[in-house]
This record gives sequence, structure tokens and C-alpha cells, in this order.
Amino acid sequence: MIQIATSPATTTLVITGDLDLAQRDQFPELAARVVGLRRQLLVIDMCRVTFMDSTGAAFLISLADSGRKRGGATVLRGCDDRDMFVLEVCGALELFRIDPDHSCTPLTPASGVPAVSGPERRA
Repeated sequence: MIQIATSPATTTLVITGDLDLAQRDQFPELAARVVGLRRQLLVIDMCRVTFMDSTGAAFLISLADSGRKRGGATVLRGCDDRDMFVLEVCGALELFRIDPDHSCTPLTPASGVPAVSGPERRA
């Protein structure tokens, strides 16, 4: 799932789940919507991406390239090492600014037990 949020100067894409060949049918419409918003800054939140293949990378690359052609910038935040590797293999890292400081609380910790907030949390 990809959600789009806007502010006067920024478009933010929040990606949840897989960004791969299975989702490619929605990429052209999403790209057209993002480009049509004409914001100078595109932030792509990858905190909730579970898997990205070269098709997903091509989608991100096309967004970054479109923004760059208009004089804008694209920031990747919450991108893990695996996804950075895919973009590096594609030769596309220079298209992105990387936000290494951003991190979201994981939906499910590495233990595989769903995160519980508040007083119900068990140690």
C-alpha cells in the first residue's frame, strides 16, 4: 500500500508492504499523481517496506528522476540496508538524498511477537 500526503512544499509517500512486480500496475497512476502535485521535495518513507525488487526500485528511480528534471529533490527515509543495496546495484543512489537518522518503531520486533504499547506490554 502506498499513501500520499502533501504539504505546501513536500509530497510524502508512505510505503507499506512489498514494493515489487506484483504492485507494478499501480505505479503509473501513482507516479502521475506525484508528478502532478509539482512539489519541490519528495520524501519516500520506506520504514514499513517488507521487500523491494528491481521493479520497485525502478518506480522509485522514475519518481526521483522526474523530480530532478524539475529542479526538485527526493529523500529516502527509513530505507534498510537491503533496499539500499538494490538501489546501489541499479546505479541509482546518487538520485536520492538519504535520511540516515529517521527510524520508525517497528510494527513487529525481531522476536516475531507483535509490539504492544501501554501497560499491556510484557517484558
